[in-house]
Amino acid sequence: MNILNAKGVSVYYGDIQALWDISLSVTSGQIVALLGTNGAGKTTTLKTICGLLSGASGQIDFEGKIISGLPVHDIADLGITLVPEGRQLFPKMDVEENLLIGSYLRRTHVHRAKNLSKVYELFPRLAERKNQTAETLSGGEQQMVAIGRALMQSPKLIMFDEPSLGLSPILVQEVFRVIEELHGQGLTIFLVEQNVHQTLKIADYCYVMENGRIVKEGTGKDLEKDASIRETYLGF
Repeated sequence: MNILNAKGVSVYYGDIQALWDISLSVTSGQIVALLGTNGAGKTTTLKTICGLLSGASGQIDFEGKIISGLPVHDIADLGITLVPEGRQLFPKMDVEENLLIGSYLRRTHVHRAKNLSKVYELFPRLAERKNQTAETLSGGEQQMVAIGRALMQSPKLIMFDEPSLGLSPILVQEVFRVIEELHGQGLTIFLVEQNVHQTLKIADYCYVMENGRIVKEGTGKDLEKDASIRETYLGF
């Protein structure tokens, strides 16, 4: 069953068209990936789903409910959350304060203590640094906070925008391990990631975007065998 469907979605930045009639689906319980080079339109797609970009044409529905045009907070309250590119933490606030921001919705506020405990179980390092300001954390630790903040929203669908960007190879492996662990817990994941090699190994289904258009789709295993994907994204 598809938890999210986008049908014929087009988006403009002023007079410039960023997305061209894209259609995609995210199946409940799966890891679905959106691949593409810088500027392909991947982040625009995520922002459109979240309601951060208005004026899109086409239709987006979540659990059978049309969410196109809804305010950001209403979409979040339905259970869609985003781990944004660049983390976007509050640098002067401590770890726990940044995490608690993720439980501001009435739906999630009542689960605050339980979700905070789960985040600290997933990221023991954050429990050790809960009183430390976000600006003093390493890049990997900041990414943990960003993921933890999203989990505080009790998401049904969690979307990741370039979660491994700027991290060391060891931390990249850790990020992918966490994504797989969350998937194993039953979370539905929509992943935008430039590390195509790792993404194809964990994704159930993938879409490839070029210049704001979906140009190819298939299972991770099938795309890994695709000659054009191997040449463009894997370098062999």
